[in-house]
Amino acid sequence: MNVPHLATALTGPLLDLERKMLAAQPDIEAWFRSQWLENTPPFYGSVDLRNSGFKLAQVDMNLFPGGFNNLNPDFTPLCVQAVQSALEKICPDARRLLLIPENHTRNAYYLQNVASLTRILKLAGLNVRLGSLNPEITQPTTLALPNGGSLTVEPIQRKGRRVGVEGFDPCVVLLNNDLSAGIPDILRNIDQNLLPPLHAGWSTRRKTQHFAQYDGVASEFGELLGIDPWYINPYFGQVSQLDFQTREGEQELAAEVERILGMTAAKYRELAIDAEPYVIVKADAGTYGMGVMSVKSPEDVIGLNRKQRNKMAVVKEGLEVSDVIVQEGVPTFETIEDAVAEPVVYMMDRYVVGGFYRVHTERGADENLNAPGAYFKPLAFTTPLSTPDCDGSPDCAPNRFYAYGVVARLALLAASREIEATEPVQEEISLAI
Repeated sequence: MNVPHLATALTGPLLDLERKMLAAQPDIEAWFRSQWLENTPPFYGSVDLRNSGFKLAQVDMNLFPGGFNNLNPDFTPLCVQAVQSALEKICPDARRLLLIPENHTRNAYYLQNVASLTRILKLAGLNVRLGSLNPEITQPTTLALPNGGSLTVEPIQRKGRRVGVEGFDPCVVLLNNDLSAGIPDILRNIDQNLLPPLHAGWSTRRKTQHFAQYDGVASEFGELLGIDPWYINPYFGQVSQLDFQTREGEQELAAEVERILGMTAAKYRELAIDAEPYVIVKADAGTYGMGVMSVKSPEDVIGLNRKQRNKMAVVKEGLEVSDVIVQEGVPTFETIEDAVAEPVVYMMDRYVVGGFYRVHTERGADENLNAPGAYFKPLAFTTPLSTPDCDGSPDCAPNRFYAYGVVARLALLAASREIEATEPVQEEISLAI
C-alpha cells in the first residue's frame, strides 16, 4: 500500500513534538483511556488538521462528517468495530437505526457518503433505513448514485414520542444532517437515542465554544507531554453582532484581527520562526467552508467589496453570519501531486478510523482548502493511526499519522466536553405531533 508523499518541513519543533509523542505513547494512551472514563465521545466526527512543519493543530471539528466515501475502504473493519463499541454503551440490544441525511438529494457526492456510512452501519449488524426531513420527500424515493448504485429515502413519521419511517421503529436515530436550517419540531423530545444531540447542530453550536474547550484539553496535554500547548493549538477570538452588508462591527473585527496577528507574531519571534502571520476569519457556526476568508492585516477586513461581503454574510441554508471566529492561521506545507493539501481525520466513538487529504490546486498554503475545486485522496494508512512504529523515525509514515491521530483525538475530547457543557435544560414542553 503506497502512502502519499508528504512534502513537509521535517526539521525543527514539529519533529521534536512527534518524537515526544512517540516517547510518551504509553502515557498518552493511558491518559486518553482515563479521559474516556469521564467523557462520552461523540458517535462520530472529523477533524481538519494543519501541519506547518513547526506546528500541528486542529483548525475545525465537524460532528456530522460527510466524507465517509473518501476513506480508504481497507479500513472499513475499523469503522465497523468502532460502531459496535459505541452501540454497546448507547443501546446494547440495538437492531434498527434510522439515518437522517442532509436534504440536498441532488448532491451525488454527498449521497455517496450516505451510502458508505449505511454500509458501515449494516456491517455492524444494524437494520438501517433512511429518513428524510426534506418536505419534498413525501413517499419512498430512490436516488441514483454515481457508482451505479442507489439509495432509498423515506419521509420521517412521528408517533407519540418516537420517530421512524413507515413500518420501522428504530431504537437509535443517527443524524448526518447538521441542522443548519434549525431544529425541526419532529425531532424534539423523542424517547429514542438521538445522536449527535440536537444542540450539537449548527443552529445552536458555535466554533468558539469548541475551541474554548480545546484550550483546556491542549493545556492538559501540554502538561502531560511537557510542551508548549501552542504547538497544537491556534490562538482565537470572537467578534459578535457583525453585519457584513452594512459594515457594522467592522472596526471591532479589525481590532480582533490585529490582536491575534500580534500574538502570533510575538510567538514567532519567541521561537525564531520565519513565517508571515495570518488569520482566518470564519463564521462561528456552519460548515462546507462557507463564510471563510484569510487575512494578513487588519486593513484586509475594512471596506470589503460587495463580492467579499456577500461571501461572508451568508452560509449554508441561508444562515446569516453575525458572529465570527478569528483564528490564528496555520499554514500547511503538505503537498499531494504538487497541490496544497491538508489531512482530515475521521473518528467513530473514541477510535481513529481513517482519513483523507483535502487537496486544492488553486489555493495557497495560507488559504482555506475547503472550497470548490478541492478533491480528496484517501490516507493510505499502513497501520491504524493509534499504532505508531516506536522503532521507526519520527517522520516515517506511521508515526506522522500517529501524531495526526493524537491531535484529532484531542479535538474529539474537546467536542465531548463541549457537548456536555452546552447541553440545554430539559424542555418541559410536550409536543403533540
